[in-house]
Amino acid sequence: MSKSSRHFAIKQIITSNLVSSQEDLRQYLEQDGFDVTQATLSRDMKELGVARANTSDGLRYVLRPELEEHRLKALLSYEVESIESNESVIIVKTLPGRAQGVAELIDTFHDIDVIGTIAGDNTIFIAPATTKKIPRIVARLREIIAEGE
Repeated sequence: MSKSSRHFAIKQIITSNLVSSQEDLRQYLEQDGFDVTQATLSRDMKELGVARANTSDGLRYVLRPELEEHRLKALLSYEVESIESNESVIIVKTLPGRAQGVAELIDTFHDIDVIGTIAGDNTIFIAPATTKKIPRIVARLREIIAEGE
């Protein structure tokens, strides 16, 4: 199985289970069909920004949101080709097949005044909260993309 599918599985396991050791995580991965060594698992956890945190349930692994957000911004910088707007809508062009993923990421940014997105194969229509916010939304999207480069 691919590295990206393993990373996805690690994130799912950590967010839905109480995982307090690498051995626990390795066993969960094994149940999901991933045979990983401790060295590979350590590397994956570092790349994903997994950290041990003291929670009300005790010590457990968690995703560090600031590292995840930076990773998402870097992803956007590779997948977005252009951002254009007119008086009523914002259009984002992406690499072929990437519009839905990029739209989902845009929907997660809470500091942007977006009501919602509609994505095709390589085009995203963004509905702003108000047309007066379009220049600010376009500027913020470009800023997020620049942060990821």
